[in-house]
Amino acid sequence: MVGAPLPVPPAFPAPSVPAVPFPRRPLAPGGARECLRWYECVLGWPTTPGPPVRLRTGVRFDVLEVPAEAGHAALDRFGSAAHGPGFPVAVHGERMLLLVAAGSAEEMPGLLEWLDWGSLPLGLTAVGAGGVIDAPLPVGSASTGPPPRPPGRDGLRGAAVWLRPPEPGCEVEASLPTLSAMGGTGTAPDLARLVHTLATQCHRIRLAPSSRFARPSRATR
Repeated sequence: MVGAPLPVPPAFPAPSVPAVPFPRRPLAPGGARECLRWYECVLGWPTTPGPPVRLRTGVRFDVLEVPAEAGHAALDRFGSAAHGPGFPVAVHGERMLLLVAAGSAEEMPGLLEWLDWGSLPLGLTAVGAGGVIDAPLPVGSASTGPPPRPPGRDGLRGAAVWLRPPEPGCEVEASLPTLSAMGGTGTAPDLARLVHTLATQCHRIRLAPSSRFARPSRATR
C-alpha cells in the first residue's frame, strides 16, 4: 500500500561475549607492561618481547620442570612450606617450575647418571641457556593466587602463577639450588639432593596405577 510504513524487523539481542574465567584471563596491554616492568625493573630479570611476557633462562637462573604432584611431594620432603622462604617456585598447568642456579641445565644429564636415574623416563626436564619460560603473574597482580594443592584432575589451567615468589630487592642467585662445584653462595640448597628427591617422586608417581604423567608445558618447547 502506497505511503504505508515499512515493517520494522524484530530486534535481536546483541551477542554476548562470554566472560573468561579465572585464571584464563589474558594480561591486558597495560597488564603486560606492568608485568614487564616488575621483572625487568624490580627484579632485574631479562625478558623477551611480549605479550605474553617470557623470562630468559640461563642468565640469572635455570629452571627444573616436573609434574606438579611430584614437585609438591618433593617440597614436603624438604620440610619447607610452599609459601615459606626459599628458592622461587611457580606452577603452570600440571607442571611445577623450580628455579635453580644458572648452568644447572647443562649439568643435569651427568647428574642424573651419577644419581642412577639417567636411564628412566621421569618427566623431569631442565631449561637453561637460550631457553624461555612463560612469566608467572607478578606478585600483587589481581589474578595472582595460589594454585590448588594437590592439583585437580586437569590441574590449574591458564597463566603460570608463583607458588613461592622471588623477593624484590634480593639477589635471587643466593637462594637457588646449586652444585657445590659451581660455587654456590648464601643459603642455596644442594642441587644433587633436590634432583634426587624430584626424580624419586617423579618415579613414584609414574608407577602409581591411577596417575597420569604430565607432559612438559608449551612454554619450554
